[in-house]
Amino acid sequence: MATVDNFFGSSGPARGGAAAVAAGLVAIAVFAILKTASAPTGAAIAVGLVAGAATAVLLRPRPGAGASGPALAEAAERADPPYALVLESLSDPVLLVSDQGEESGEPRLVFANAAARELLRLQRSGGLLAAYIRNPRVLETLEEALHGRIEAEAVFEEGGALERVWRAIAKPLPSEGVERLALLCMRDETDARRNERMRADFLANASHELRTPLASLAGFIETLRGHAKEDAAARDRFLAIMSQQALRMSRLIDDLLSLSRIELNEHIAPGGELDLALAVADVLDALGPLAEERRIRLDTRFAPVGAAVVIGDRDQIIQVIQNLVDNAIKYAGEGGTVTVELDADVGLEQATRPRSAAASRLSLLTPDWGHEARYAALRVSDSGPGIAREFLPRLSERFYRVEGQKGGQAGTGLGLAIVKHILNRHRGGLTVESAAGEGATFTAYFPKVAQG
Repeated sequence: MATVDNFFGSSGPARGGAAAVAAGLVAIAVFAILKTASAPTGAAIAVGLVAGAATAVLLRPRPGAGASGPALAEAAERADPPYALVLESLSDPVLLVSDQGEESGEPRLVFANAAARELLRLQRSGGLLAAYIRNPRVLETLEEALHGRIEAEAVFEEGGALERVWRAIAKPLPSEGVERLALLCMRDETDARRNERMRADFLANASHELRTPLASLAGFIETLRGHAKEDAAARDRFLAIMSQQALRMSRLIDDLLSLSRIELNEHIAPGGELDLALAVADVLDALGPLAEERRIRLDTRFAPVGAAVVIGDRDQIIQVIQNLVDNAIKYAGEGGTVTVELDADVGLEQATRPRSAAASRLSLLTPDWGHEARYAALRVSDSGPGIAREFLPRLSERFYRVEGQKGGQAGTGLGLAIVKHILNRHRGGLTVESAAGEGATFTAYFPKVAQG
């Protein structure tokens, strides 16, 4: 069997060229695996490839081979550039650990790539691993790799303000002499776990939202078949309630389908143009009768036609305006006021500027275009009870309703989630500002058509 050194060549340009090719192949393979494989499978295969590269780096004969501790760390730092570049440029944290040749010796850090140094806040390689990683499950995994010579892995959560989930995979490396080496790769699975949790929550919430009206319908049907069969007044009352529950299910299904369609094309920016002032006028005309029925005064202040032309899909933008105005009418209370304002040309700072120093404010969506882009900003305010500060971060979650406002409201809890996803597709933004007893203001802003 060829040795590592024989495979790559003993010295000179031939070894350097082969090393560069090998490094490139490893990097390409790791990138492809991390992009296409599932999290656990991709991480495991990538660890194998990285382990191969790390082994080739460390076991190639060179002056000082066989040394341990600081000497081994110094030898690792003298690794040929292609191999060092592969390990250093990986986005996942990679660490090389040694037991210093002692059966019960504390694992010592020999090498850490840039991602690992940033995660663990390392200034340099070296030192006891326990000084940087204190999670017992990770340390046990390393013990198995170093002394048991078996590959092991552990999933653990990192505490703090931003909870993160990591998968740590430890793999024993071939080593010379009594010193044992192991490679520790860590993969951030926070997004994957969060998406799994969101899917589970979505299914649970959707089934709950549908179960309630279905149970109501089943109960009334059973009643109408029984003692209320001949009671005309009860029959009419029950049929009216059944009609409301059926409409509620219909709205819920429509909103779910709408949200699904929006998410399907969310990564594709719309290419059309729309005069936002005309769209707002159309929505206010449509919702005018509802406002009159509830004795809500609509106060409008917006730019003239032609001044607020934005990039967007007309139907989706209409849906954003309708959801925001409909919510405002719903929560303004009978005899209240809903104010609709449209600023034709503002920057990001102006679009997100607080309206009241006493109000709590939160950005639910911020665009990536930067501060140079120009926007048309739509603000919808109501004179209702307002929203407490602690509820603001969850307003755009699916099925979320503010505590104390669920009863008597016919909403599906999907309206603001739809608004957020539409604005994200349009590369726009969404903010909310509210103070208890003073109502709430939602601001949706869309990128303007470049003037030319």
